[in-house]
Order: sequence, then C-alpha cells, then structure tokens
Amino acid sequence: MEREIYLDNAATTKALPEVTAAVVDALENTYANPSSLHRFGLKSEKILNNSRKIITDYLGVKTKEIIFTSGGTESNNLAIRGITNSYKNRGKHLITSPIEHSSVAELFNALATEGWQIDTVNVDHGGHVDLDHLRSLITDKTLLVSIMQVNNELGTIQPIKEIAELIESINPLIFFHVDGVQAFGKIYSNLSQWPVDLYSISGHKIHGPKGIGALYVKEGTNLKPLIYGGGQESKLRSGTENVPGIAGLGEAVKKLTHFSKEITADRYLAQQKEYLLESLQQIEEVVINSPTTGAPHIINFSIPGIKGETMLHALERQGIYISTGSACSSKKKGSRIINACGLSQARSESALRVSLNKNITDSDLDYFIKTLKKQIDFLKLF
Repeated sequence: MEREIYLDNAATTKALPEVTAAVVDALENTYANPSSLHRFGLKSEKILNNSRKIITDYLGVKTKEIIFTSGGTESNNLAIRGITNSYKNRGKHLITSPIEHSSVAELFNALATEGWQIDTVNVDHGGHVDLDHLRSLITDKTLLVSIMQVNNELGTIQPIKEIAELIESINPLIFFHVDGVQAFGKIYSNLSQWPVDLYSISGHKIHGPKGIGALYVKEGTNLKPLIYGGGQESKLRSGTENVPGIAGLGEAVKKLTHFSKEITADRYLAQQKEYLLESLQQIEEVVINSPTTGAPHIINFSIPGIKGETMLHALERQGIYISTGSACSSKKKGSRIINACGLSQARSESALRVSLNKNITDSDLDYFIKTLKKQIDFLKLF
C-alpha cells in the first residue's frame, strides 16, 4: 500500500496530541470523583469547571448553560425529549426537516408513535430548508422546531439566524433546537445573539475524545432529564462525569478557530474543499451532490452506475478512507438524505462523502483523485 489518507472526518477525527495528553493525565492523576467533597475530588471538579468555561467562552454563553453529555446523540435526545416531557401541555406539534441526523430523525419517529404531530419542512435539491414552508407549518400548538446547522452528509448550511428569528416572530414560546455537531468549530455561530434555545455539540468531531459532548441549554429553559440519580450537571444528567473526556474536550475547543461575521468558516478547509471540488468536476462520471456554498469540510458526490459501497472498498484497498454517508446509517441501502432532497436513486446508491481536516494536503487530494479515476475506469469494465 503506497500511503494512507483519511478522508472520513465527519464521522470522527483523530485526537490531537494535547487532547490525548489531557485525557491520560486525568486518568492517571486526577481520577477522584468530582462530586467528592475532599481536596482530591475538588481537583477533578476543577477540570469540569475549566473545560466548561472554555466551551462557554467559545460559544459566548453562560457557564451554567452548558451540560456535559456523552456526545451528539445524547445531546439531541436530551434536548428534544427534555422539552417534550417538560412542556407537553403547551401543545403536541413538532417541526423538523427530512435530512436530520438519525439521532433526531429516529426520535421524531418514536414521538409520532406516542401521539405527537410531526410536520416536516420541505428542502430543495441541496438540502436547504424552505423558509416559506416552515412559516406555513408553525401554529399556536407548535412546541419545538429542530433543524441541524450543517448537514452531516451534504454539508448544507442552514440559515439558523433567519430560522430562529422567523420562529420567534411568529410564536416566541416555541423552542428552537439546533444540532450543531457538524458546525461547531467549522463555521460561524453566535448563540449569544441568535434566539436559539438548545444547541448540541460532540467532542470527536473536533479532534476531541469519543464519548463526550455537550448541550447548550438557554437560561430559563426547563428540561426533564433522561437520566436520574445523583443530580450531576445541574440535575439534568445524573451520573459521575467523564472527567478524562471532559478534560480532552476542553483541550480540543482551545484549538478551534474563532470565527466572526467577516470570517465565517475555516479558510484552510475552504481552500482544500475548493481544490478538491475543481478536481472532481473534471471527472466526467462524477456528479456533485453538495450545494455550492456548504460547510468547508464536506463534499458529497455520486458516480451513477457504481455503488457507493463498491467504490468505498475499492479506495480502501488503495489506502484511502471515505464514507458512503453518515457513519450512523451507512449500513442502510442508499442515502436517506439524498432521497429526501429529491435526487435520483442512482445518485443515492452511488453517493460518497469526503470530509476533510486541516492536515490534508494538496498532495493527498491529488493522490485521491488519481486513485478515484483509476478505480472508476476499472469498475466500469464490470
């Protein structure tokens, strides 16, 4: 095998050396329970406090508004279940999109079987939410709207600020949850200014540890917990906190680029994405599925006539690792997301996702393109 190139960073990322060091240090030297009252326990509690402050400073929110969880899936479930369990007397109408992560989509399916009315807002071929349709769906019975900021397969960026302001202008009592897992650390967000009530993040998408994440819960939002016990995390997430994971998450957030209205995305990633897009568009058999203006780290494309899984394994044998879509649903036939955007079944079944990190070079991308072309020519023979 000539070389190995990892292009599946939307599924998970390699932990930074500083993250690994922080995790090991906590395991070896700060292993006391942070709920213990003795001095050793207070050292562990300090790690929690420090990491929580790092995250709140990055997001521009209050320290008490961050709840540590096991990752994006739990954050999404806590946000949605927490609201529906706590405020169901206000109304049993929920709105989401057809291209949400499985941790949101499957939960909404479950809520539908429990008697909740679920409406799904239309999206275009690029996965963008139809704001006029969203406006028409909102009623006085609507309790919650849940829309992801960056789609995990297409890289589509939703206009979260506009959506939040639209919801607030119609019914300010509606809660707005945003799955920010693929957006956090990649593009500009401003939770201190946008009327967002709940925002999910995950550590292993930003070169942090697996098994750790967080949920932003706007002050004044009352959730019912999913897990009961010792009352940790402001009584919203009982159980001894994952101190090593939290230590690693804090270190990962320290390394994130800070964005603004002027600099809305990671410039290096955006450059690499543009370089790769230009190269892919020169391959006759390739059709790009991602929208032109999407997240800087995700490109989704199809090679109609060649199954995505077939190409994935062909590239794997050459040391290149990509995805057929979300790692949480990659074993299912075709892409639920591509189908929901109204694209053809041929594109859905041949869809591939490349997701970048800051260590990817032009040389890596050249090797990927060269290998992809060879594998297309080879597989077309069968």
